[in-house]
Order: sequence, then C-alpha cells, then structure tokens
Amino acid sequence: MGLVCLIHSNLLLAQEQHTVSGYLKDASNGEALIGATIRIQGQSLGTISNVYGFYSITLPKDKYVFDFRYVGYDPQLKAVELSQNMRIDLELSPAEQQLQAVVISGKAEDDHVSNIEMSTEELDIKSIQKMPAFAGEVDIIKSIQLLPGVTTVGEGASGFNVRGGGVGQNLVLLDEAPVYQSSHMLGFFSVFNPDAVKDVKLYKGGVPAKYGGRLSSILDIRMKEGNSKEYDISGGIGTVFSRLAVEGPIKKDKASFIVAARRSYADVIAKTFTDALDDGSSLYFYDLTAKTNYNINENNRIYLSGYWGRDVLEFAENQGFDWGNRTASFRWNHLYSEKLFSNLTMFYSNYDYGFKFGDKDDLFEIGSEVSTVNIKPEFSWFVNTNNEVTFGGEAILYLFEPGTMVDVSAGERTTAGLEDRRALESAVYVSNDQKLTPSLSVQYGLRLSYFNYLGGTVVVYGDTLPGSPKPVVDEYKYRKWASIADYLNLAPRFSFNYKLSQTASIKGSYNRMNQYIHLISNTVATTPIDVWQPSTNNIKPQAADQVAIGYFQNLANNQYELSAETYYKWMYNQVDYIDGADVFVNKYLESQLLSGKGRAYGVELYGKKNKGKLTGWLSYTLGWTERKVDGINYGGDQLNRKGSWYPTRFDQRHNIKMAAFYELNDRITFSANFAYISGTPTTFPTDRITVGGYVIPYINNNERNNYRIPDYHRLDVGMTLNNVWRGKKGRSGEDNIAISVYNAYARQNPFSIYFSQERGRPSMDNPVATNATQLSIIGTFIPAISYNFKF
Repeated sequence: MGLVCLIHSNLLLAQEQHTVSGYLKDASNGEALIGATIRIQGQSLGTISNVYGFYSITLPKDKYVFDFRYVGYDPQLKAVELSQNMRIDLELSPAEQQLQAVVISGKAEDDHVSNIEMSTEELDIKSIQKMPAFAGEVDIIKSIQLLPGVTTVGEGASGFNVRGGGVGQNLVLLDEAPVYQSSHMLGFFSVFNPDAVKDVKLYKGGVPAKYGGRLSSILDIRMKEGNSKEYDISGGIGTVFSRLAVEGPIKKDKASFIVAARRSYADVIAKTFTDALDDGSSLYFYDLTAKTNYNINENNRIYLSGYWGRDVLEFAENQGFDWGNRTASFRWNHLYSEKLFSNLTMFYSNYDYGFKFGDKDDLFEIGSEVSTVNIKPEFSWFVNTNNEVTFGGEAILYLFEPGTMVDVSAGERTTAGLEDRRALESAVYVSNDQKLTPSLSVQYGLRLSYFNYLGGTVVVYGDTLPGSPKPVVDEYKYRKWASIADYLNLAPRFSFNYKLSQTASIKGSYNRMNQYIHLISNTVATTPIDVWQPSTNNIKPQAADQVAIGYFQNLANNQYELSAETYYKWMYNQVDYIDGADVFVNKYLESQLLSGKGRAYGVELYGKKNKGKLTGWLSYTLGWTERKVDGINYGGDQLNRKGSWYPTRFDQRHNIKMAAFYELNDRITFSANFAYISGTPTTFPTDRITVGGYVIPYINNNERNNYRIPDYHRLDVGMTLNNVWRGKKGRSGEDNIAISVYNAYARQNPFSIYFSQERGRPSMDNPVATNATQLSIIGTFIPAISYNFKF
C-alpha cells in the first residue's frame, strides 16, 4: 500500500505544480501563529507554519479546500482553484472561552503522534501562567523543571539539568541570542519576563541540524512581537516584585512594539520596617525586555529585540556581588520566492559578574565577563509536499575576560587581572524533512563546525599522576589574532516517525552534539560567579552522541496523550577538577582540570490530558548519569589512578512530576504541582585524623559522590480568580488574583549536608565527636498573592 501511495505521489509531482504560501496571524493582536496547521480536505497533504507564521505548500493544478487550524482558535476553510502561485495571508480569531483548557501550546491536536519531533517539549505562556509558583510569580525555568527529563539539584540552584547534563550544557536562547545566566536571585526566579514571552520550546534530543554549541539541550524562547492592532497595558503586583508591559502599534498592521519591565522590592519594603539595611545592604533585581518589528512589504520584515537585567546582592556598602545579562538581536525575514524563505539574524550577548569587599579606602574588586557576537543566515526551501530543506550557517566571535582585579589600598588604586581570551566558532548545516510514505517520515542532516582558539599566552603543562596539579613546563605568546588551536567536527542528525495508525506512532532519533565553551564550577550548585572558558590547546571540545526511541499514543479523540521514551547518551571530554581545585581567577586553572567520559541513560513515561475541566500531565523518569575520570574515584590503584564510574552531582534515580489544572468555572481555576526526586549524590569524608583536639576529615582514593542526601519532594497549590474588577459589565480588559502556597506541607528539603565538630576538649571518655547538619534553603511553606491585569 505504501509503495502504491509513493508511486501516486511521484505521478502528482510530474503534473503542473503551483505553490500556495503566506503568513498566519492572530486576528486579535497580529502575533504570528507558530505551528498552525494547513491541511487539504479529503487528502493526507498538509504543512505547518514556522516560527514566523510562514507556510508554503506545493500542489498539482486542481481545486482544493484549505483547512487552516490552530488550537484555541476558530478554524477557517478556504476554497482555492489552483492554476498559478497564490499568496494567502490569514488571521485566525481566538475561539470563545470554553471550559476546554489546553495545557500545551496551540499545535495540531494530533501533533503528538504525527510530528517527527521527539524528546521535545513545548509550553505556551498561558499554561505557564496557571502554575502555582514560588512567591506567586510566574516562572519559565521553574515550569520546564516539571517536564520529564528536566531536573535541578535543589532550591537556590541556578539553571536546570537535562538528561544527565550539566547546567552549562544547555543552550538558552532569547530571540536566538544566548543567555548565559538564566536565573535571578540565585535560582529562585528566571530572567524571562512572562509578559514578553510568546513561546517556549525545549529540545532534549532529536535536535535539528540548525542548532549546535551545547551537549544536552536547546531552550528556544520566542518573544512577543507586540500588538499591531491596539494598545495594551498589562502587568502585576506581587509579594516579591512588580511587572509592567506596554505594547501596541506604531503603525497599525505595519509596525508594533512591546516593552516589559520588572523590579523586585524586598529591599524597599524591608527598609520601611527595619534599620538592618541602613549600612548599605541590598538585595534586588531588575530587567527590561523590548522588541519592535516593521513590515516593510509582503516579502520583507525586520525585528529588533533586546534584554537588559541585573541582580545586586550586597551585605554592606562596598561588600557583595552583582551579575547580569545583556542581549540585542536583529532579524530580517525575506521571501525570495513562494518556496524559499530566509531569516538573517545578528545578535550580541554579554554576561558579566563582579564582587567586592572592603571600604572606600581599602577595597578589593573582582570582575569577569563573556561576550558573543554572531551572524546567522538560514534558509527554508519548500521543495514540494514531501520535502522541506533547511540550510544555513553561522559565525560566532567569543570574547572572554576571565578575571579583572582592582585593589584600593590607603586610597591608591592598582589594577591587575588575567589575560583576555578570544575564539571564533563557525558552522554550516543542511537538513531535509522528507515524507517517504503516508506512514513514514524522516529528518536527516549534517552540521559541520569549526572552532579556532585565538592569540594570547599559551601554557604547556607536563605529565603527572592523574588527580594531581600539572606542572608548568613552558609559556609563550602568540599574536593577538593568531591561531593557537583549532578543531573541526561533523555532527550527523537523524530522526524518523513511523505511524502505526492515526493515533499511534513510533519515533526514533540520533544526534551528535559538540560544545566548544565550558562552564567551570566546583561548588555544590552552579552559581552566578562560575567561570566560562573556551576550548584551548589544553581543554578539548566536549562531544556527545545520543540515541532515543519512543512510542506515542493519542486516546479519546486526542483528549489524552501517552508516550514512553528511552535514551542513551555517550559523552566525551567531560571537564572535571582535582580535589581542592582553585577555579577562581587562576592563571593556571587548566593545570587543575581533568578530562574524562560520561554516560546518561534512562526511561521517560509521560501522560497528558488536554481537554475538559481537569487538564495537566504526569511524568516519571528513571535515569542514571555517571562519569569516569582518571584521578577521581580510583580505589586502590595508587600507581596509575585509573578512575572508576561515579554518579554526577545531578544523578537522580527516580523523578516524578505532576501538574494539574481544574477550571471550576470561567472565573475560578485551581492548580497544583508535585515533584518527587531521589536524593542527589554528594561527597562525604571517608576517614579522619585528630590533631590537637581538632578533627581533620579526608577522603580516601579521591572518592567522589559516595553518598546521597535524602529525597526531595514538594507540593505547590494555587487558585486564580479571574475578572475580579476589570472584565465585568461596563469595564474593559481583564484581571485576576493569583493565590498560591509553595511547599504546601512545609517539607525541609535538603540542599546539602555539612559536618561540624562538637565543642569541648576530647578525652578517653569523651572522644571528639562530629555532627552532620542538613542545610535546607526553604524549610517552611510560602504563601503568596499577586494581582495581574491587562487592559
């Protein structure tokens, strides 16, 4: 049957062909509809809109009825007599409010089964806004941590971990610009303002060839373009911070803008009730997000977006630290023809941190930053109904300032620091989405990347036993832009989808990923002052191969979605460190780094309910993530110190996540989140000696992560009351009050465990005793209330 369909398809391609293309938008605000479906009634032909709302489909000359759909919107049917190329731009209207909450973004109802993508999660901002969150504030990073395969090492930890990867192995993109630090307030809030975000997509595997640069995941966040129909003002007043966003047309249906800002005010409120902050102490963050776009003509559109945010944590005047991100993106969409769509992106991204201590006459300051400049052209060629070819490239310039130091002594100022570093990364790629038969679709591609570490001081290290600092043998200097070390890597990508029926499919994928910059950290959790380093003559690029296969099923007219995926990931040139490594402002940091291999494997089970008063999802992940590094965990092998496999800090065996939403009526919605995570590994001393009444613990054979802290579990509950004031008769706009309780049953979840010595002099009858103490970042429930509005 499949062969007959393939022959029939080829005969159709031999007939006279014409292309229908255009943009799909939201009729209420002009926003592009990402992933809208365009299908031909009575046939198994169709396509979806891209991230800019553009679609293209080529068909034989004939009469057709086009069915344009987007979940949560009224569908449109359009009869077409296709005798020439046609441009059809449409605006779909949001459907009337129903008690049919859709949890995941507005993709096709059978997308779960029919789409070739696997190991991919997508959330729309409306779903994220319903979730109960810490301090009542909507948070994108916290929301994706409720998805299968996504974890964190605990409260107060920055970033997230995906399928056994480290925080630095995730590429976080905001309108295609990388964001190096995704958290505010040491991990309690994300840097992304929900009022400015339209779409959130996470790739855990099956990564398309257009993405590269990290091993574990791609988090692609798309900002709103701004309402091109009318002006909107939205925002919220919460217990921790307030938000305000303004959007509207610069010229109706031609150009629009959005500006969104947030500022926390815990420090402002505290100063009203206490004098504890009168010495200059402060704790706050702020961010500003902005975007504008201009539709030049039907073939050209440009976008300009930016982000600027900062955190300040000061214990006293001139004592504390701060950090922040800045990004700017320019994009140009151009239609060369009905079949060839292009996007040119240029962006700048910067992350910096600094800390200081002392006073104005005796002050010590340290700062560091990493900057990225990128140009990235990409093209989509809609060859025919069975083939869509994507190709392009990118060039990235990295500028690293690993450490600058300022010392003020007796009023005299001196500066010093580590040498700046530079690197250039470039890549080209090509991939094809191909429908081989009505049941079998494949996506295959190649990504060729090249990395060049550029001029500066080169340090040559000698050999030593693994786990010991390497001795410096030689140092010499290259010209500023001279090539010191370069690496060339080919990364194949492949995915398939075989439909067993209209409601079930099997999917599989393989991808190789390469990573040329490294996040160096030796703390329990990633912090804002960890160090980014390029690959050098001493640090090789990381690489990973991942395979995954899964079964996907829809039930009850797509009301329920079920999936089971299993994956295995091999990781190479994983960066670790010797015990006691000094990774902070260290010229010879590379002498204390080790390289090894890793592996991560597991099973993810996922069930989701899309329709009805009760919606949500439940997931279970069984996973392992381990490393093997010579010089670590080498047992009794003192001669060669060959390492054995050990669990990483983010190895979590069992992981259960639940998110539920219940719409009682059109005004009241209840929600709840639950998470259970197995205890994470940590390193405890294996022995001790007592000297002069003081206990000195130590670890035999460089054992690493030899113990697990207790399990983590937490329940959050919330309620949203809609149309409290606005939206009632005679009042325009909408508003709601969100009430939530984070950690509802006051679980004291462990973040780490540390040891302390009991006081008192030791004796034969009273030997030295030590105590293990559990540190919990949050040990009680946290109620919160916020008022949100839009008009």
